[in-house]
Amino acid sequence: MTAKKRNGTLWILLVLAAGVALLVWLLPDGEQRREARAVADTELAEPQPEVLPDATAESDPLDEAAQAAAATLVRAGDAAPDFTVSLFDGGSVRLSDLRGKTVLVNFWATWCPPCREELTRVQAELIDRFEGRDFVFLPVSRGETRETVARFREQTGYRFPMGLDPEQTIYKMYATNFIPRNFLVGPDGRVIVATTGYEPEEFDALVETIRKSLDKQQ
Repeated sequence: MTAKKRNGTLWILLVLAAGVALLVWLLPDGEQRREARAVADTELAEPQPEVLPDATAESDPLDEAAQAAAATLVRAGDAAPDFTVSLFDGGSVRLSDLRGKTVLVNFWATWCPPCREELTRVQAELIDRFEGRDFVFLPVSRGETRETVARFREQTGYRFPMGLDPEQTIYKMYATNFIPRNFLVGPDGRVIVATTGYEPEEFDALVETIRKSLDKQQ
């Protein structure tokens, strides 16, 4: 009786061992499992949004300057490409209709920190300072809807006119990348100076250039 029990137990152990061996043979090895997991993760991962061209990481200033220059289509001395822009409050403005005035065309966006910082200086240092003179500040919102600009104006309290360029049609006449951008257009319709990005000192120089242009018109 004891021998029969031992034989039965032996057969059970043999069957279990065979089952384990079969499972080991059927299952992928560790490397295969890792590859399978990687494939599954890749298939399940949601696509990542593209990085906005103007939301660049820290890099060499010289390299950034070279990139900005390469993306600039209109430079000092060039005739400013003519355009008609729809305004936030209705109506429209055609650049060539402002001939005889000094016009600062500013491309910006609500999500752009340096653009927002630059705009804080506009009312006091441009609009108020040169009021009554032949100067027009023409900010053009690049690639944004009227609703987005409306929320921004409500948050900031800005009341000066703003142009809308939701399809970047106007912007692409002047550049292919990077904001903020300023193009100071003289009374003759030619660009006096073109700048990219925002630096307080550079903005100071821009204000002084506007003053000199206006003084020449007197």
